[in-house]
Amino acid sequence: MDITEIIQHQHNEQRRMFAALEEYPRDDLEGLAALWKRLEILLETHAEGEELYYYPELLKLGTGAADAPSADEEVEDAVKDHNEIRDAIRRVGECETGSDEWWQAVEDANVHNSDHMAEEERQDLADFRQQASLELRHQIAIAFLRYESIKAATGIPPKDKDPKAYVRQEQQGGPSDLAEKAAAEAETATEADRPITDAPSKKASEEAGEG
Repeated sequence: MDITEIIQHQHNEQRRMFAALEEYPRDDLEGLAALWKRLEILLETHAEGEELYYYPELLKLGTGAADAPSADEEVEDAVKDHNEIRDAIRRVGECETGSDEWWQAVEDANVHNSDHMAEEERQDLADFRQQASLELRHQIAIAFLRYESIKAATGIPPKDKDPKAYVRQEQQGGPSDLAEKAAAEAETATEADRPITDAPSKKASEEAGEG
């Protein structure tokens, strides 16, 4: 598993679900509400999972990619985007399903989310693929999927974060538990690839003696 591939896959799923809402019969309010609820859960658990497990590691390793000068800016922009998406999600919940106001809030969520995904794919994901080990990408994927799966049944309330404060907080401290697990995994893999013994072979020793 690779967290960058999982995030990309979920972005594609979010695009498909917004498209399904646009094409769904607008007189089936129960169906619209159910489709939106499923999408709402995916949007917020995805955002929260990134903020819990992915962005902290990006801040430690990233250097900036594409039009982002640094990982700090990548993450600060991403958290700001999440807040805008959350604001639209809250407004959807305050409106009557299928009303003009409801559709406007859904559209706003789609616009903010589309802009966010494009920027994240161009900057954050590219940056992390270049800087992070496969072991770390695997460990983040496990934690991310576990969190989403636990929260998938009921979802979580959207909760804004201060982008600058988030970046400052996550930059503090040493290696995370995920990074330490990844390092141990890499060390184990390296040891498995080493020769069983460092001693020269019998044939090599004989050939040396003949010389």
